[in-house]
Amino acid sequence: MRDIVLAMQSSRIREVANAALKRPDVLAFWFGESDEVTPAAVCEAAAASLARGETFYGHNLGLPELREALVGYTARLHGPVDFNRFAITSSGVNALMLATQLLAGAGDEVVAVVPVWPNLTQQPTMMGAQVRRIALKPDASGTWRLDVQAMVDAVTAKTRVLLVNSPNNPTGWTLTRDEQVALLDHCRKTGTWLVADEVYERMWFGAGTCAPSFLDIAAPEDRLIVVHSFSKSFLMTGWRLGWMIAPAQATVQIAKLIEFNTSCPPEFVQRGGLAALAMADEFVPALAARLRTCRDLLLKELKALPGITVAVPSGGLYAFLRIEGQTDSLALAKRLVAEHGLGLAPGLAFGPEGEGWLRWCFASREPQRLTAGVQRLARALKL
Repeated sequence: MRDIVLAMQSSRIREVANAALKRPDVLAFWFGESDEVTPAAVCEAAAASLARGETFYGHNLGLPELREALVGYTARLHGPVDFNRFAITSSGVNALMLATQLLAGAGDEVVAVVPVWPNLTQQPTMMGAQVRRIALKPDASGTWRLDVQAMVDAVTAKTRVLLVNSPNNPTGWTLTRDEQVALLDHCRKTGTWLVADEVYERMWFGAGTCAPSFLDIAAPEDRLIVVHSFSKSFLMTGWRLGWMIAPAQATVQIAKLIEFNTSCPPEFVQRGGLAALAMADEFVPALAARLRTCRDLLLKELKALPGITVAVPSGGLYAFLRIEGQTDSLALAKRLVAEHGLGLAPGLAFGPEGEGWLRWCFASREPQRLTAGVQRLARALKL
């Protein structure tokens, strides 16, 4: 483990951010979060919890009230899911790490759809597993697609875990229902666990209230773990609160892992989560509508620039773009921020499959910031 940690690559996005230290005027679009603050009702619920003295250890699996609220929230989106399948976690990334600790060990094969948020593939590597990467491919318009047959061929009886992030960070690619059915059916045949990172399911611009989910088609006993977070849909990135849905027998084991990782999520943070769920039916669709406006504005202005390839993402918070003639995304991102005050994430941060691309987070309470950012990019392209 020590050697693995020593060999790990630090965040490429942080590396770009560090290059901006001498530019106080930077327009930063590199991190995966909105610049909107957490709703007041959520903050007030957490503050009231602290005022009541709720600062002690809680249940490993989280407040029963919050788990019950998530049962109702999930049912409205995907149909009934049993209470005993829910675990509250100290962030979505903590949920992913718990799933990895439960399922993947030294020498196990893990297959992952890439490019993807690097934590997703680094976690099994840290556990000693061997990660096999199956790449999405962009077409001429910049739309990324999955070769389902290649994925099915890659997942065999020796594959312990299949990792899928949909809607995808950074590309915006989203599994269709038919693709989900094909992957789940195949994993049933091979005995492979499917870990679905669905934290962007409500950041969805297609038909319906959320992106297609494996919960819509799975049985309770399927080897499926679905990971969620309060970060994106409720503007709670800094709160570090998430949840996971697993088979009931797996949740018993997850409770043990939570004990040895974080013991329990803070109760006052969970009270904030309860307040968020109470306003979810109105707040989340309104947020998604604002994000759609930002997405459409950014994409329209980017497509007006020469040499830009970018597709309209069906979900998520990001435009993933390529600039003609640019192949070193890290060097380009550093140059854009140091010389032009434009902060974008290098595609290399999401694996070699993303090299040559840049990720632009379009979640902003002030859409004019996006326009100002495009103007800075336009100036950079003229040099």
